[in-house]
Amino acid sequence: MKKYFIKTFGCAMNTSDSERIASFLEKQGFVLADKTANADLVIFNTCGVKQTAENRAYSMIHVLKKNYKDKKIVLTGCLANRKDVRQRLKNKIDLFTEIKDFPENVSSMLYKVSCINSKILNTKYPIQDTCLNKKYINYLSIKPKHSSQFQALVPIMTGCNNFCSYCVVPYARGREVSRPAEETISEIKSLIKNGYKQITLLGQNVNSYASRVHKVYKVRKVHKEKIEEVSFSQLLKKVNAIPGKFWISFVSSHPKDFSDELIETIAKCHKVCEWVHLPIQAGNDKILEKMNRKYSQKYYLTLIKKIRIAFKKYKPNSLCSVSSDIIVGFPGETKKQFLDSAEVMQKAKFDMVFFGQFSPRPGTAAFKMKDNVSKKEKVGREKFLNEILKTTTLANNKKYIGKVVEVLIEKEKNGLYFGKTRTMKNVKLVSNKKKLLGKIVKVKISKANTWNLEVHTTKNK
Repeated sequence: MKKYFIKTFGCAMNTSDSERIASFLEKQGFVLADKTANADLVIFNTCGVKQTAENRAYSMIHVLKKNYKDKKIVLTGCLANRKDVRQRLKNKIDLFTEIKDFPENVSSMLYKVSCINSKILNTKYPIQDTCLNKKYINYLSIKPKHSSQFQALVPIMTGCNNFCSYCVVPYARGREVSRPAEETISEIKSLIKNGYKQITLLGQNVNSYASRVHKVYKVRKVHKEKIEEVSFSQLLKKVNAIPGKFWISFVSSHPKDFSDELIETIAKCHKVCEWVHLPIQAGNDKILEKMNRKYSQKYYLTLIKKIRIAFKKYKPNSLCSVSSDIIVGFPGETKKQFLDSAEVMQKAKFDMVFFGQFSPRPGTAAFKMKDNVSKKEKVGREKFLNEILKTTTLANNKKYIGKVVEVLIEKEKNGLYFGKTRTMKNVKLVSNKKKLLGKIVKVKISKANTWNLEVHTTKNK
């Protein structure tokens, strides 16, 4: 029996892609192996956003090929298209393929392998050559094998048109392509029917989503057709209208595309979580310009204010949270310019920030810039911002004490339950109730810590 194993690096989009890869392979007759050593086919779904993730992939591939020469290895994700990566790994990788071409290329590879009677063929399942199967041309239409039975990642688009100077995504995934709204809605309806409690809409820039819908209507008994464009705001409304008890969240958004209409939509839709992840990346306008971000510090802070005001207006009994991404040590960033990022953090009062030390990415505009901020300085700047984050996060968390909130229980360990609120706050629950996993419960927050909240009793909902 053929076995596969997928090693996924990086973002939620890569995780979602791996779920579709798994589904595709199982239709080819593969079964999941418990580790790489027991797999006939190993897929590395890579991330090229940071050098650390890239190095981990290289190390794992080197060890695997050294110890198991007969295994078939496929490399996809952000590194698959890079010439330097292909040259470096040409003797270790059997197939390099972009994620959008994965079904076609892997089918072709399996067919060729079957013809030479490789180890991978030792199975009662026939190799299915789906190269010419049109339904696999768009890999996003493949029904995924979800890793959770109650939380689902649903990609609504892939690729990016922004070309931020530090980012590999437009080169790795290509230009923006939005999934048809009908296909997305159909997938979500199926998930809700099967008991899923949280739907996370994914894209490199979800708020630039644009899908065309063909509609047929009658005029004096004559059938006519028109094309209706569905924006991200309209898609959210359509998902919100699906019957059932579930949450809607989304990542990631670009500030330049976060319209007033979208702000009003997320605040009005009762199923949309009171959480917005909005990367700023830097607080200094000159650095933002070098990053090709196309907004200013003032614009960003005004946007955060609008979001908080809208949630307070339409959901007055709920708290809201805002998280962000910040890069420290971008080429040419002076200490004074860096302090503008600290100023943004103090003013925005983020609930969470994901920090990244600038790492030159081949092929990007910033790769040609002089990386003149030392590693030591980058580490120090990140620590400085993290101290600000600790202060604002704890202050925000204290607002939850005594409040009754909804929590989706994600895991259980040693008699304790762990979950998240609609604002993506981590919660630890002590409860004598059983079988809470995957359920939404109403709880009263007993204690606030820097990175999580605590609860001592629960009630099922």
